[in-house]
Amino acid sequence: MSGNINPYKNSDQSKRVQVEKMFDTISNEYDGLNRVISFGIDIKWRKKVVAMIAATNPQNILDVATGTGDLAINLAETGAKKIIGLDISAGMLAVGKKKITASNLDQTIEMVQADSENLPFEDNHFDAITVAFGIRNFETLDKGLAEIYRVLKPGGLFVILETSVPTKTPFKQGYTFYSNRILPLIGRLFSKDKDAYAYLSESASVFPYGERLNNILRKIGFSNVNDLPQTFGVATIYTASK
Repeated sequence: MSGNINPYKNSDQSKRVQVEKMFDTISNEYDGLNRVISFGIDIKWRKKVVAMIAATNPQNILDVATGTGDLAINLAETGAKKIIGLDISAGMLAVGKKKITASNLDQTIEMVQADSENLPFEDNHFDAITVAFGIRNFETLDKGLAEIYRVLKPGGLFVILETSVPTKTPFKQGYTFYSNRILPLIGRLFSKDKDAYAYLSESASVFPYGERLNNILRKIGFSNVNDLPQTFGVATIYTASK
């Protein structure tokens, strides 16, 4: 389980604290490196998430682990009146706020610093909730998912976009080589935090995906759970409802 993998192996701090520190450190370089690492394909995946959410005509949306706000900004296309981007990292949120202002979305998108496993919202509050490339950073996966379930309205849609591991040859072997050798190398060469991209790679390789994550979602109480592998299985979009 990804909860056993922390960014800094020599630290005795909790995963939550380490993740916050890591993203604060890499916040200013994150967007640029992310485009390089994913070859820009993540933009296409986010568009699919937005289309799924837009089909439900939500009035208010929560984007958990919003980071620098890419998905929150994209979600403005749904026509929702209110979008909240929530993240534990002040550094990532600061970058996101600048992007939101540049996009003239200050009246629609609010950035909130909070712990994903202790959401500061009432029960049954949001029409839709999203998490893109952040769920594997939860310290306790079940607790984070239970919190999301709590604040989602009955009938609301929950969509996860997360990395996964291809199962078919040669994509599985190619993914393993890229994740274990190339991704950490890019991190060492271009990042101020040499451990960060090694952690991102390692946590992705052990995170439960496909039917394993589907079953966890069902255990929490979600219904209509489905997974949709993307680009040979290097990422997966999960949909669920309450």
